[in-house]
Amino acid sequence: MVLHEDEYLLAIEKPAGLLAVPGRGAEKADCLASRAVKRWPDALVVHRLDQATSGLMLLARNIEMQRSLSSAFAERRVHKRYEAIVHGLPATPGSSDGWGEIDLPMMADWPRRPRSKIDLENGKPSQTRWKVLAHDVTEHRTRVLLEPITGRTHQLRLHMQALGHPIVGDTLYGPEDGAPRLMLHAYELRLTHPESGAALHLQSQVPF
Repeated sequence: MVLHEDEYLLAIEKPAGLLAVPGRGAEKADCLASRAVKRWPDALVVHRLDQATSGLMLLARNIEMQRSLSSAFAERRVHKRYEAIVHGLPATPGSSDGWGEIDLPMMADWPRRPRSKIDLENGKPSQTRWKVLAHDVTEHRTRVLLEPITGRTHQLRLHMQALGHPIVGDTLYGPEDGAPRLMLHAYELRLTHPESGAALHLQSQVPF
């Protein structure tokens, strides 16, 4: 689904299970990027979502816009929010606004690729803000908001596991739970349009 389209950029919903960019081999050629190029031949990838994660992705429509948007992501001028369902019933953080922060450095877990791991000595700084939305006592699960400050590979998934509450359906970092998919959705992006200067507030309906 296309949520925003202009001559400079696109905002498209990626379904869970679809690669963001092509993988190795012909069987991994189908992806959001290749599908977008069929409709918009000038579409260029700016950032990625994990294959298992659904939600909003931005694509640029020229190389200058790709550079501008890439810089905005690198400089944390694009504000991202995700919604997830996690195992367990984490207590609401005790801050005045209800947000907690996970600050655990991460790095690639090369022997177990594509996994990442927490490494307090050698990992890169990694921070995630999180907030409880609702507890489901019957299912022993909790719906949470997640706001990545940094953007490491698998950051939200690994940080929630480190907190003791892995995301439901996470086959890399969570228990076998029979969930049909990873319950993680990139539902909101806020940024300033690099060309027009207008504020863009994009939201995608959470599908679970």
